[in-house]
Amino acid sequence: MHPYQDAGRPVDERVEDLLSRMTPEEKAGQLFHTILTMNPDGTPVTEPDDSLARFTTPELIAGRGLSHFNLLGGHGAREMARWHNAIQEIAADTRLGIPVSLSTDPRHAFTDNIGASFNAGAFSAWPEALGLAAIGDPELVHRFADTVRREYLSVGFRTALHPQIDLATEPRWSRQSGTFGSDAKLTCELVEAYVRGLQGETLGPDSVAAMVKHFPGGGPQKDGEDPHFAHGKEQVYPGGMREHHLEPFKAAIAAGCSQMMPYYGQPIGTDWEEVGFGFNRGVITGLLREELGFGGIVCADWGLLTDSVIFGERHEARAWGVEHLSTAERAAKALDAGVDQFGGEQCPEVIVGLMATGRIPESRVDASVRRLLREKFLLGLFDHRRYVDPDEAAETVGRADFTAAGAAAQRRSLTVLTDGPLPVTGSPRLYVDGVDTTVAGAYGEVVATPEEADLAVLRLHTPYEERPNRFESFFHSGTLAFEEPELGRILTLLATVPTVVCVNLERPAVLPEIAAHAAALLADYGASDDALLDVLFGRARPEGRLPFELPRSMDAVRAARPDVPNDTVDPVFPHGHGLEL
Repeated sequence: MHPYQDAGRPVDERVEDLLSRMTPEEKAGQLFHTILTMNPDGTPVTEPDDSLARFTTPELIAGRGLSHFNLLGGHGAREMARWHNAIQEIAADTRLGIPVSLSTDPRHAFTDNIGASFNAGAFSAWPEALGLAAIGDPELVHRFADTVRREYLSVGFRTALHPQIDLATEPRWSRQSGTFGSDAKLTCELVEAYVRGLQGETLGPDSVAAMVKHFPGGGPQKDGEDPHFAHGKEQVYPGGMREHHLEPFKAAIAAGCSQMMPYYGQPIGTDWEEVGFGFNRGVITGLLREELGFGGIVCADWGLLTDSVIFGERHEARAWGVEHLSTAERAAKALDAGVDQFGGEQCPEVIVGLMATGRIPESRVDASVRRLLREKFLLGLFDHRRYVDPDEAAETVGRADFTAAGAAAQRRSLTVLTDGPLPVTGSPRLYVDGVDTTVAGAYGEVVATPEEADLAVLRLHTPYEERPNRFESFFHSGTLAFEEPELGRILTLLATVPTVVCVNLERPAVLPEIAAHAAALLADYGASDDALLDVLFGRARPEGRLPFELPRSMDAVRAARPDVPNDTVDPVFPHGHGLEL
């Protein structure tokens, strides 16, 4: 037995022993955190998939030395646990037996965006982070994060690629549903609870490591476009509130978050270098490391170095400000900036080449590998936490009490903007649109036309601009306003029968006409039809307060400053609005 294999030795001693035994190639492999998929039966993918990865799972682990992966998609809990064990077996058979660290984007709510989040599926279903913010209860957030921890642990996820603590200050930005809204103080309180729910007071074998994102705050995107794409790369601070966006990250660091992800954005018009944050030494080393004292892992967001093919469409590397550099030069600049790991990339030969030429000293790579290995040891991956029990996973994921807690949170998060006839009494004739008729049938008599109804219930989603690129179509951007012909259809219904409207606020919708004519108006942030109807009929109590304001017009949105919270003129509903029933 080598010293690093001895669970009785101190972690730092084990790290140094293992590091001393690693070749440059093995060290380089640790600096990559890329995507894996799984077969439906829980077996690893052994055929190349040109749409996502050039290499099979065994090639990445045994051939290229990678040991950090995020699972894209997934199937049942039992199958995911089997898959996890299978890839750990591949890793155990490598020369040093370095275990795999498996991560995931959020998968406990309703959003399904291949680049950001997965819907709950087998896991317990809670409101989006915006809904947790609407409730504003740190104890609930801690319970949520602890539930996530338990369900993740059972299938083998040891790193959460969340929480996302950007401030939702640009109403058009597509990533707001994953945030805690526009309020920095509330976000600070909730992220502390979230990190401690995932990790505990210290990182250990029962923890899920929190990779907090997106440093130094991804909210102030020019025109609300997202920097996954070249036309959204610019991040701006016309209101001078750059420091304000740092407050949640200070709270996350104080809570002990183990990892941090910089965003893609390229700061414009500041004293920071005008390159993406993953390449920005002033931001990562100067601000995050030296000024804020963060000593954990810095993992660059996915796809900074190389172009990629997603859904058969080519996407350029998100190397904003350094597009002219080669792949090796980009990697060197990111390492110089202070990045430890490259998300979504799988090119360790680039790092080997940089060490061979002396452009990057091996000691610099060692510093990052040391952090990465230390976390594996702390999480118990070299010891009793390497494998999981598929039967236990099947019992834990979606467990009845977890599901009930998520359903209760959905109800609490619903936000009553105007109350009108609420709560509804009796068993009215109901016309529903966007609501499952079978579910509605438990609350009244469902009728076929508005003219037959005593009351209509209409569920809507915040509008967005269609984008031709398939991957970008998942990032809902652009207009927030209901426009013709949809607006006319909605207003006709509202004029025909008293209508309760519920709008899903993945972004702050512009809805003055609907607010003026709806019998009652509610907002949801991920809630089932049962949850909504329970609130409408007085069977559950809504507690939500708007996590951001709802603007009156798109002109007001365009005139607002993207770094300033709640900056539109004369909003229809202000931040924090919400009625009690």
